[in-house]
Amino acid sequence: MAQKRDYYEVLGVTKEASEEEIKIAYRKLAIKYHPDRNPDNKEAEEKFKEAAEAYDVLHDAQKRQQYDQFGFNAPGGGGFSGGFGGAGGFSMDDIFSMFGDVFGGHGGFSGFGGGQYQQTQYRGADLRLKVRLTLQEVLTGVTKKFKVHKDVTCSHCHGSGAEAGSGVETCPTCHGHGVVVKTVRTIVGMMQTQTECPTCHGEGTVIKNKCHECGGSGVVKGDEVVEINIPAGVSEGMVVNVPGKGNAGKHNGITGNIQVYIEEEPNDTFIRDGQDVIYNLLLDFPMAALGGDVEVPTIEGSKVKIKIDQGTQPGKTLRLRGKGLPAVQGYGNGQGDLVVNISVYVPKTLSRDEKDMLEQLGKSDNFKGDLSTKKSIFEKFKNYFN
Repeated sequence: MAQKRDYYEVLGVTKEASEEEIKIAYRKLAIKYHPDRNPDNKEAEEKFKEAAEAYDVLHDAQKRQQYDQFGFNAPGGGGFSGGFGGAGGFSMDDIFSMFGDVFGGHGGFSGFGGGQYQQTQYRGADLRLKVRLTLQEVLTGVTKKFKVHKDVTCSHCHGSGAEAGSGVETCPTCHGHGVVVKTVRTIVGMMQTQTECPTCHGEGTVIKNKCHECGGSGVVKGDEVVEINIPAGVSEGMVVNVPGKGNAGKHNGITGNIQVYIEEEPNDTFIRDGQDVIYNLLLDFPMAALGGDVEVPTIEGSKVKIKIDQGTQPGKTLRLRGKGLPAVQGYGNGQGDLVVNISVYVPKTLSRDEKDMLEQLGKSDNFKGDLSTKKSIFEKFKNYFN
């Protein structure tokens, strides 16, 4: 089985490509490798299916986000493999029915199935926002409010684009079909092609008297307060997609989405490591030597008591299970841990009495340590850096 290619590579676009660029790239490949143009050409058919699979993922904001984050191993459904590429049980008719918007009902090519052209329905553009979260907000999830300046439905014409009582009439250029048909000579003979009508832009109708507020588009600029729910467990670089809260579509079309880019505020107490959080605990020498109980903070804001064993060495770690961060929307391994890294404080200045005491302790064999252990540690470090 051939190795799957990156979807962006398949369509020949960058990871920053817009939805329209992805659509155009797919349309070109679909025309180039269409089976009706490449009869009995298995390679062309496979490339056609490969392009369809790539478009299926990249034109969908949620699928694209999961693919960008997880690649082909997207959670919650076995990834993206087995859709179209690799002949996962989909016929050409299945692909045509799924991607009618790209082919214009897949009647956009003469003789490519004979379907009916689907009239244009506008979709508003997506919006992008950034939000900075504290570690505590990542732990619990949070609802944020944003005042967004965007395209909203015109209140004067209610999105129709026409003045009251004006309405619309059938486009005189395409006679309501939304497309115009041209006959062109090609290397394989005369062919008919359908293209979007330049007068009505695929709608099949034109407005008699355009709304004086929106100029006939059905949308105007306005402000809207949007509430966005950020799930617990998100991390830096993730994108939360909020459907239907972006720009309004022209002529009562489909509203776009809002893509929320996650940033994390630095934390003075904890260091995040995936779902785990790390806390550096500094012990004084008597506590490290004698042992005892100490309290450490948690990201919830409370404190928990932990036991320090007698003779605890610098560099030891303690793991408090379930005191870390949750997996985002169930994608992961439950709750992370709080990892306590232990170090021992060594004072820089000492009084005369303190020096005398330490010098006396230093003469004890118990405080000199095991030289063979020291040597083995040295060898480990030496081997590590060689």
